[in-house]
Amino acid sequence: MKFPTILVAFILAASSVLTAQNKEVSLEEIWSGTFREQRLQSLQSLKNGEEYVILNQDRETGNTSIDVYSYKTGKKTRTIVNTADLAEIKAFDNFKFSEKEDKILLSTEVEPIFRRSSKEIFYVYNVKSKDLKKVSEQKIQEASFSPDASKVAYVFENNIYILNLNNDNPTQVTKDGEMNKIINGVTDWVYEEEFSFVKAFEWNPTGEKLAYIKFDESRVPEFSMDMFGKDLYPSQHVFKYPKAGEANSEVSLHMYDVESEESSEIDLGDKYDVASSSSEIEIGAKNDIYIPRIKWTADPMLLSVQVLNRAQNDLDLIFVDAEDNDTEVVLNETDEAYVDITDNLTFLKDNSFIWTSEKDGYNHIYHYDEDGELLDQVTSGNWEVTNYYGYDAEDDKIYYQSTENGSVNRDVYSIKPNGKNKKRLTDKTGMNSASFSADYTYFINSFTNVATPHVYTLHRAKDGELVREILNNRELLDKVAGYEFSPKELSTIEINGNDLNMWMIKPSDFDENKKYPLLMFQYSGPGSQSVSNSYYNTNDYWYQLLADKGYIVVCVDGRGTGFKGADFKKVTYKELGKYEVEDQIAAAQKLGDRNYIDADRIGIWGWSYGGYMSSNAILKGNDTFSMAIAVAPVTSWRFYDTVYTERYMGTPQENPSGYDDNSPLSHVEKLKGDYLIIHGGGDDNVHLQNTMRMVEELIQANKQFDWAIYPDKNHGIYGGNTRLHLYNLMTDFILEKL
Repeated sequence: MKFPTILVAFILAASSVLTAQNKEVSLEEIWSGTFREQRLQSLQSLKNGEEYVILNQDRETGNTSIDVYSYKTGKKTRTIVNTADLAEIKAFDNFKFSEKEDKILLSTEVEPIFRRSSKEIFYVYNVKSKDLKKVSEQKIQEASFSPDASKVAYVFENNIYILNLNNDNPTQVTKDGEMNKIINGVTDWVYEEEFSFVKAFEWNPTGEKLAYIKFDESRVPEFSMDMFGKDLYPSQHVFKYPKAGEANSEVSLHMYDVESEESSEIDLGDKYDVASSSSEIEIGAKNDIYIPRIKWTADPMLLSVQVLNRAQNDLDLIFVDAEDNDTEVVLNETDEAYVDITDNLTFLKDNSFIWTSEKDGYNHIYHYDEDGELLDQVTSGNWEVTNYYGYDAEDDKIYYQSTENGSVNRDVYSIKPNGKNKKRLTDKTGMNSASFSADYTYFINSFTNVATPHVYTLHRAKDGELVREILNNRELLDKVAGYEFSPKELSTIEINGNDLNMWMIKPSDFDENKKYPLLMFQYSGPGSQSVSNSYYNTNDYWYQLLADKGYIVVCVDGRGTGFKGADFKKVTYKELGKYEVEDQIAAAQKLGDRNYIDADRIGIWGWSYGGYMSSNAILKGNDTFSMAIAVAPVTSWRFYDTVYTERYMGTPQENPSGYDDNSPLSHVEKLKGDYLIIHGGGDDNVHLQNTMRMVEELIQANKQFDWAIYPDKNHGIYGGNTRLHLYNLMTDFILEKL
């Protein structure tokens, strides 16, 4: 039969549309970046508030440049520096402006150490003269300009140095630094990982003083990892790692006077007795403390220090007078569970300060005078301040992000320090996040929801009015339209007396009269959030692949997760893994009662804390879960670090049952389902020890299981084809076992 040409064309077009609509996603597409969102390049506002800079790289030549753009138009206005004009370096990886923006530190040859730390070769670029000067011939850490940019402080081999840029003479500030013993000016492993900072020194605003923290990690036990590489013999990576209940670094605060070139240790008071002559620190004693933050106040000779006890439930804000090193406790905050450390402390011109706290049951903003007397609770309500953006002195406004429109959403607001004139600056429901210009004239808003990949827009800070759209991801939406993806459905589920946030992804051809196997994902760590009104992440495309193969995928944020108040988050205190697991089991059982879910085919998976949870779930919930995958799991909190673990559990000496009753190692005899455990052999965070101990317990209990070790890979388990291999492994396991 011969069809008319128009009809043939129509049939072919319809066929191609159907083919496109029925296209299934592959792991190769997911991990090759096919669905990668366009993100706004990392930018830094200039002090004029009208322009920002971006680090650009020419892909053809490899040259890098710092280019200036107008906030209002988005157009490039000039170039500050381009390595095409520099004979000494071909490219640089990062940069830091001096306070007056007349000099720039350029970092090259970056050598990562841990999650945030690195060693680098630094150069100083003079914007006016265009001269380039190398700070040191060696790779150094945390180079930092003095306020007038006449000097650069940095750390080399655990000692602090100051380079005078006028005469190129370096001064050695400390001399006792020693690998795996004494650290000056940068943090030890556990501070870097859990308090999220590396640079442990700060110039005062006049450049006369340098405050720094010293870490004596002599008594901290060493941890070693064999790294197999490709040589004939493996190498051993040895570093100080304080596991729960073990000795921490002894920390002390010091003040260096630039003119006299002398340092003095700060006595933080009788409460801590840090400056005592005692050579031993008993765990939990008054001198067993943390110094998680130091910051100069608006008074150039007044340093603020946050000091936290070992139990992390008693926090002092202390002022140190740099003239005579006298100290005064200005603010004390205690909690029955723990006090979180933030970077929100902000000093106003009169040295009053902004502080955030959960003391009324939700995280809110407070304004105190310079003596620590409360002036105003700035925000209040049964919702959380989730980000503090800063204070605009000219307009006397505080900018923040919160969950006022639901715990799965975020919005940006401005408010006066007295709590009045609050204004919502974002109008779309979803996840809004702001980045403000230096003078708070503008902010760039990042918006996403379950149906919208990130959209970046420029707004006026005073009223939120849209100035222009900067970047959208319409191309990604067009690409995704070629697949028959299912929506991520947000809802809540009532479990153990709480309405828990949940998302669900169903097969695209979902039929409520059929029964489907269920895979649950969760992370569940304290204060975390896995259910939010945001677009697909990389794992979500994997869930779409599984949905194409007939699985329903669900995520439930149980008790202990964040943004629903302190009581909801801190209920897990001293019993990590108890209430969170109870909620996952109960949620699985309740979902299993739905007529379209096969209650005999419910699996669970997670990574890190989520792997700890999935391991516990298949053991404690062995009649509910038939399959579990645990990636890089903690299997006993005894193996994890002091700061994180003791914050939520206390020490194992004082809470042995909390550690052991909820450890998967204590429940291996309950394994009935299919269990896959995976770990990176070079994981410096959650050590391979966790999986090896779990494997040994399972073997001795004569329980069959599957496992995989990725040699030399860290906690992220990536590099080359590693991620693709990992997800192929997990996909095959799910298809076979669930």
